[in-house]
Amino acid sequence: MSETKKEIIRETDAAAIRQAKTLVRSARFGALAVIEPGTGAPLASRVGVATDIDGAPLILISMLSAHTGALLADPRCSLLLGEPGKGDALAHPRISLACRALRLERGSQNLAQAERRYLNRNPKAKLYAGLGDFSFFRLQPERASLNGGFGKAYLLNRADLLTSGSIVDELATGEQPALDHMNADHRDALAIYARHFGGAEGDGWIATGFDADGMDLAASDTVCRVFFPRPLSTARDLRPVLVEMAKAGRAAEQPR
Repeated sequence: MSETKKEIIRETDAAAIRQAKTLVRSARFGALAVIEPGTGAPLASRVGVATDIDGAPLILISMLSAHTGALLADPRCSLLLGEPGKGDALAHPRISLACRALRLERGSQNLAQAERRYLNRNPKAKLYAGLGDFSFFRLQPERASLNGGFGKAYLLNRADLLTSGSIVDELATGEQPALDHMNADHRDALAIYARHFGGAEGDGWIATGFDADGMDLAASDTVCRVFFPRPLSTARDLRPVLVEMAKAGRAAEQPR
């Protein structure tokens, strides 16, 4: 590797990994690039996005779309995530994931989990998720390039992006009941998480996903990523961590 490239690419640290995970977990849509069959030319399209419990992106696409046929012919693809804000679009963080697409088979446990998490994040997709020509794909990251803004470039690997171990399956088993409980009985706590830990504004927050690193919240079309003070070791840690965060948030918001 040349000295110039060494200077451009920064060392991947915990802050870079958190920023990468935030971009992936917070994405509602992204630009999917595939390889067009026959020509080998790149083909890009916008797709709706959610994430699996371990952090892999999930997409729901029609078999009538050109990019679906391309993925079935060659699963190599790239997904660009990160929404520009005010001013120069290139000054805002974004991440490009190099992935292999896996179509989730109907009737499989993996499909049921992916569909549940995708529709929690994108409830309007319920209108077409059950149509026969739509399929869920899991985009399995192999590596990623993170641009945190001008002069902030990082390279990440699969282990930087995905959670592994028994915690993934443990959380999958109890995630939906936990989401239903929080959304039905603890909307006040969700608002505290969004405000105090996520720096978000407004009301109407609901939880759309729990994972080992944190939680995803949404209020209409606005999303908020909140990280736990420490990653969960087991699924049993979820409740005490949520209680701890609610207490800390309420205490911080009390007038002094």
